[in-house]
Amino acid sequence: MHPRHWPTWVVFGIAYLIVLLPYRVQIKIGAGLGKLGYIFAKQRRHIAKVNLALCFPRLDVPQQGELLKCTFRSTGIGLIETINSWLGNPIKMRDRFEINGLQHFTDALESNKGVLLLGMHSSTLDLCGAVLSGYAGFDVMYRRNKNELIEAIMTKSREKNFPSAIQRDDLRAVLKSLKQGHAVWYGPDQDYGKKHSVFAPFFDIETASITATARIARISGAKVISFTHYRSKDDSKYIINLTPPLEDYPSDNEVKDATRINSLIEAAILKAPDQYWWIHRRFKTRPEGEERPY
Repeated sequence: MHPRHWPTWVVFGIAYLIVLLPYRVQIKIGAGLGKLGYIFAKQRRHIAKVNLALCFPRLDVPQQGELLKCTFRSTGIGLIETINSWLGNPIKMRDRFEINGLQHFTDALESNKGVLLLGMHSSTLDLCGAVLSGYAGFDVMYRRNKNELIEAIMTKSREKNFPSAIQRDDLRAVLKSLKQGHAVWYGPDQDYGKKHSVFAPFFDIETASITATARIARISGAKVISFTHYRSKDDSKYIINLTPPLEDYPSDNEVKDATRINSLIEAAILKAPDQYWWIHRRFKTRPEGEERPY
């Protein structure tokens, strides 16, 4: 209740009222937030613009610009989807979801060897994750928020939607959960620096790619399943895809394993490129002698 948190209370009060509105109205509000973000979030717009230019060089400048605007629109809608997962009841939204391959996930859980649910950071993550967990629960990894009030609200949301939450750098807790036969969502598509990575191609760019994915799978013996999710083009429904467990993974080659994971993520992004979190500095860690592109 400290005064420094009062602005956050106001924002969440407005967010709660938005969740009560018809969903088509919520989507329009999200699209409007995306337009505002495009105008005012200049640093994030620059990061996304650089990322799109690097990953889609075959698009001309106007096409890249249009994709950039669509990315911010999707990010704004993603904020609305996130507050629905935090403040609303995702179970009531099940009729908007099409889930493909759920049996792969439930069968893998029944083996009691643990499941590493391989995900990626796209705008639909929080909502789709919350809905999927209602069918087959899994633990999630997260980064603690510096704002105490936001962290408290996020914690309540995680407790509501998921069996457990693990801080993203706590690999011991991840291994413990997997060895207990649980499933854990894990996103390997961010830049964690050279210390924990190898350089592997991602959109034909040598990219710092985390090696922990293969290491966790090897140590735990868990099955690795890809979890991807999309918003339909008309914004009316969501598609969740779950694959059979990866075969012959991990191998004895870190670069080969990282390349395989990057390929899976790249293929998933190409299905709805505007819904990926291009505002993240994915290419900030560069090979020796290369400058950061941002």
